[in-house]
Amino acid sequence: MAEQTTTSSSAQASDQNYWSANLRIIFISLIIWALVSFGFGILLRPMLAGITVGGTDLGFWFAQQGSILVFLALIFNYAWRMNKLDREYGVEED
Repeated sequence: MAEQTTTSSSAQASDQNYWSANLRIIFISLIIWALVSFGFGILLRPMLAGITVGGTDLGFWFAQQGSILVFLALIFNYAWRMNKLDREYGVEED
């Protein structure tokens, strides 16, 4: 009986660690997304106006293309990190 309780509590701790790691990945991705799309594209655009990328200033580039490219990179990074996390905790898909 005590062995079953220990197994249950270790499984619960493992589940808690898995979700903590999952939420950490999500929050970091959201912070990067907000910084790039809102920060670089809107708030910091006047500061980035002097830097030229592809014939336009960097702030405009982030607002039009850069935030989309970073968002796509975040999607692939999230999928890669979650697959790695799933394998680490033994919950990967077949």
